[in-house]
Amino acid sequence: MIDPRRWYIVQTYSGYESSVKEDLERRIESMGMQNLIFRVVLPEETYIEKDKNGNPKEKVRKMFPGYVFVEMIITDDSWHVIRNTPKVTGFLGSSGGRTKPVPLPQDEINAILLKVGIIEKPTFKHPIGSQVNIIAGPFAGQSGKVVSFDNDKETAIISIEIFGRGTPTEVSFDQVENQK
Repeated sequence: MIDPRRWYIVQTYSGYESSVKEDLERRIESMGMQNLIFRVVLPEETYIEKDKNGNPKEKVRKMFPGYVFVEMIITDDSWHVIRNTPKVTGFLGSSGGRTKPVPLPQDEINAILLKVGIIEKPTFKHPIGSQVNIIAGPFAGQSGKVVSFDNDKETAIISIEIFGRGTPTEVSFDQVENQK
């Protein structure tokens, strides 16, 4: 079953992102919306700035001023809870008139969550030379031997047999599982 959770960008008054995040979390709890609204994230980054005396001082800045990210299942009720939170001006990607907003593409939100440390970059768990099954993509159902992998690109080279010859094939990490 496909997970119906999606990430949406909520627009706020600039400078009120933290209070909107806190208000949303309180409203989710008090209105019993935990089964529809899962996470509220305010991406921030820490940087070092020198004060007037030249001493380094750690500061935090918002990566996307005026925006809060919400992981939720969009329904009339969940939309209403978010939309009617004080200092929320609307959803990014919604044309108004009670239209449902457009979710953020998964690769874009993953890059943001990775940068703020909420998720970790996946690593390949199969040693070189091990037998694996390809479970998705054009080579689903094939099995082969791990030749190499690239943790940065999240891809692996699997040698599968095509027409009686070993053929190196590039697949993503999530397309491979241990051979049973």
